[in-house]
Amino acid sequence: MLTSTLPVRIYYEDTDAGGVVYYANYLKFFERGRTEFLRDFNIQQDTLLDEGIAFMVKKVDMDCIKSARFNQLLSIETEVASYRKASLLFTQKVFDENRELLCQADTLIACVNLNKMKPTAIPTEIIEVITRAR
Repeated sequence: MLTSTLPVRIYYEDTDAGGVVYYANYLKFFERGRTEFLRDFNIQQDTLLDEGIAFMVKKVDMDCIKSARFNQLLSIETEVASYRKASLLFTQKVFDENRELLCQADTLIACVNLNKMKPTAIPTEIIEVITRAR
């Protein structure tokens, strides 16, 4: 299974007045994790954008288990759980320094033709990267 890990430090701007990470910021961390996942496997989103292809979030199922706090160093782990012709299902987990699970999400990503704003097949080179790892 292809997995990518992104370290994320919690800054003051990520937290509420009590120093606890605001829940919506996990979505930002997950977005960064998916971007770095693609980059780790030499898939450049700017090249895809030049070709009129983008990945867009269709659905997120997120479970916040325990709060992260200011100045913690977290690990965002990202993997492709499954794929279809025009979508990828990512499973992502946030761990603290002790590998305690803080948050997890399953995110369904649609591959979209930007000119038509309609689903399109995931480029072959991306499917090849995913299938080689299985």
